[in-house]
Amino acid sequence: MTTSKAFIQPLDRVAIALMLLISLLIGLIIWQGDAVKPRVRTFTWENQQIGSEDVSFTLTFSRPMDTKSVEDNLKIEPPLAGKISWAGRRMVYTLLTPAPYGTNYKVQLQGAKDKFASQESSNRLVQPFTGAFRTRDRAIIYIGVNPEEKGRLILYNLTQEQKKVLTPKDLVVMDFEPFPNGEKILFSARTTNDQDLLSAQLYTVTTGIASQADQEPESPGRVDLVLDNKTYQNLKFDLSPDGETIVIQRGNKSNPGDFGLWVMPTSTESGEKPTAKPLKSQPGGDFMITPDSKAVAVAQGAGAAILPIEGDATKPLDFLPQFGLVQAFSKDGSQAAMVKFNTDYTRDLFLVTNQGTQKPLLKTTGSILNCQFDPSSPTLYCLLTQLVSKEQYIEQPYVVAIDLKTAQQKPLLVLPIAQRNVHMNLSPDGLGLLFDQVVAQEVNAPLSGNTLKTDDGEAIATSDLWLMPLLPIADTTTADIKPEKLPLNGFDPYWLP
Repeated sequence: MTTSKAFIQPLDRVAIALMLLISLLIGLIIWQGDAVKPRVRTFTWENQQIGSEDVSFTLTFSRPMDTKSVEDNLKIEPPLAGKISWAGRRMVYTLLTPAPYGTNYKVQLQGAKDKFASQESSNRLVQPFTGAFRTRDRAIIYIGVNPEEKGRLILYNLTQEQKKVLTPKDLVVMDFEPFPNGEKILFSARTTNDQDLLSAQLYTVTTGIASQADQEPESPGRVDLVLDNKTYQNLKFDLSPDGETIVIQRGNKSNPGDFGLWVMPTSTESGEKPTAKPLKSQPGGDFMITPDSKAVAVAQGAGAAILPIEGDATKPLDFLPQFGLVQAFSKDGSQAAMVKFNTDYTRDLFLVTNQGTQKPLLKTTGSILNCQFDPSSPTLYCLLTQLVSKEQYIEQPYVVAIDLKTAQQKPLLVLPIAQRNVHMNLSPDGLGLLFDQVVAQEVNAPLSGNTLKTDDGEAIATSDLWLMPLLPIADTTTADIKPEKLPLNGFDPYWLP
């Protein structure tokens, strides 16, 4: 009879050792408790470049946090007013007003506590955190008037004090609008050897600006033709807020009755060149794409119609018979500034909301040239004129700020009499107004091939650009703020988004 002896194999020894080690580690973790140190895992604006459309950032933590201790210890330098909301381990900070442009910001958090620290009689604090982001540079676009810049689109970076001429000498720019990311400009232009104001074609040009700090920008000044004038005249255009659609007012060269709005996408999924298609609706006048980029408000007949960009435009989404013009929409589309033309030749400005409210804001004997909603406060800035001579019909332009809650008016600036061709534009952060002061050529002065003209057809000799800083309308020091003349000659100034 034989006996067998059990032997422990080497592999068994390794397995036993690993089991003992794992058991020891499990016991150690149980003895120490939950030792994961609280820290900020992600910060959504880390090293990002933001614009006025960016309204909130998120901090995500590794552990549930004592929310009050986080809120008490969170610091943003320079300060940015906002409100805080929580969803589990995520904290969302929503800005109350757009962050001022051309500024570097630092976000710091230290001293905040773990949610369960008091229950475990520990003082577990968050790992000190520092994050950084910046806002876009303050930059403007305008049409030059000096000999080498005449009729050309110019970008001026106010933050860096740098100027770039974007368009070539053989094009005279007539109108333009930046894309929402600021990387391109859509513009209409005629050639220098064609004085016909109805000969405009549509182009885009790159600005050399990247919408994000970590992106490589395209070279500035690359011009691409978007829409020619072979069969139709391109009269006016508007670019949708999302930058994906262009609406153009066009007229058939050989058939004056063929006149109306056309719609064109800025890009296609296939990569092919986009084409324009007529928006089948009644002919209209001035128009503006709505903030949601899905409809267009157009003066039609005796009122203002809201037409869908896609679908049956013969059936308006809404029609407001008492108003002849939409001057501006608020950014969220909940409010509009609308003009009523009266039989006594006066004009009324109304605030119209999507809830059906129609609130009168002002009446003028002159014109309502431009209005823009402040993104930072319930304020509407308007460029108006007042009739000072009925016999000669002389108008004096002025700028006014209107408190939309109280309808209180606050005059900001009075411009020279008879200088009706003024363009005004509000900065995306709501902190500055741009405007121009055009000097017309003498009546008998000779005209060159690239002579610049105002909206009324007057030849432009020169023009200055001005910047007016803004403070909240309730601030008593607003009246003491004076506009600053910029070291630039041009007209039709526009802030980059």
